[in-house]
Amino acid sequence: MNATIRSEQVESTEDVVDSSLAAVTEVEAGIRDFVRNDIAYLRRPAVASPETAPLEPNTEATVNNVNSLIQRVAGTSLAEIEKLISELESLRDLLHAEGQRVQREISGYAQLSQAAMKSTRMIADNVTQWKKAADGLRNS
Repeated sequence: MNATIRSEQVESTEDVVDSSLAAVTEVEAGIRDFVRNDIAYLRRPAVASPETAPLEPNTEATVNNVNSLIQRVAGTSLAEIEKLISELESLRDLLHAEGQRVQREISGYAQLSQAAMKSTRMIADNVTQWKKAADGLRNS
């Protein structure tokens, strides 16, 4: 008697699982159909052809509002990106010009430093020669 009760419980549990699975599948199918029908107007071409029915006025207004919103947002973003690009280009030109100026300045300072070293060397040589001449005059 215990064996028949267990087999009946297994069969009833399988029936519950099968009915639950069927209910879930049915709900999922209903959701898919609803979504397909709900967004079907978005897939239609913008130009109405004779074969297709025209969009409802409120649906068409919604689509137009969404399109205009996207254009406004994209237009603003594109304008900001173009402005940023032009600012970066002008900054690049400025940095390039400043880099060349710094190179010229460094070159000028290097030439000035070399000239100063030569002058110092010449002065030191002349002072050494004068010192030797003065020592020679003192000794004589």
